[in-house]
Amino acid sequence: MERELNNIIHSIAFENIEKHPNILIAARFWDDKRFLAAKVCYRFMRMIDDHIDDRKAKEDVISCLEKEALTEKVNNWIECLVMNPDYDPLIKELTDTISTFHIPVKLFHNFARSMLYDINHSGFDTLEDFIDYAEGASVAPASVFVHLCCLSEEKDLYYPPDYDVVDAARPCAIFSYIVHIIRDFQEDQQSNLNYFASDILRKNNLLPSDLKAFANGSPLSQSFREVIREYYELAQQYSEKTLQQIEILSTQLSGPYLFSLHLIYHLYKQVFDRIDIENGSFTREELNPTPQEIRATVMELASSWQKA
Repeated sequence: MERELNNIIHSIAFENIEKHPNILIAARFWDDKRFLAAKVCYRFMRMIDDHIDDRKAKEDVISCLEKEALTEKVNNWIECLVMNPDYDPLIKELTDTISTFHIPVKLFHNFARSMLYDINHSGFDTLEDFIDYAEGASVAPASVFVHLCCLSEEKDLYYPPDYDVVDAARPCAIFSYIVHIIRDFQEDQQSNLNYFASDILRKNNLLPSDLKAFANGSPLSQSFREVIREYYELAQQYSEKTLQQIEILSTQLSGPYLFSLHLIYHLYKQVFDRIDIENGSFTREELNPTPQEIRATVMELASSWQKA
């Protein structure tokens, strides 16, 4: 396995890291068929998410008519997963992948539910609303990852695991999503995206407009650092639950599949460990590891894995 891990690491173009999100870096250690399946599913979800985010980045307010049109477009994309139109190569590739690997279609419906929320809302009233949103926006893609990771294979046929992949995926998905939100705070605010719940802001005497001011260079207040602290501590709770879940899955998985679960956690933990609540500026430059640092994390985990 040592040579296999090293060969895969050397095949990843870390300098083009934007094309290799963490979920695909981790999936790269699977067999080629499962890795391709992950890429197909991720590309579809990314297409929908980017379509909505790019529209919201243009201006904060979307008209009722445009919301209706965007909603219809998302619903049509999801309906195509059942209709399987041969004229759309992207959809056909996805539906074939879903069929071959027995991926629950409900995961794509869960994802679409959060995308529809994005179209019709500009934030979250409560932290509970945010966690519910994360069930689609983050837990759904992570569940596809865990499903593909945990399949059993016999004579080129794949069989789904006999446990709930959504429950298995949830801790790491929410941990990574909160880390992602803190890391991308500045970029999101400048794109009219806000993932900090209004009740947490009110508790700290802040308004959504204050966040945009901070993102645009205003000095960070202690109140804002307290908001970050709440999200950081929540991420810490999910980090601990992630390690517990990986320990449970270690009884079901081995080799590159178990390695990939450890890896995706460590890649987000690498960002989490850079968060400095008291002194940080919370910019992407500060929190995002360089391609060389990401590669070093992968190499370090692979080395410790081979020695274990």
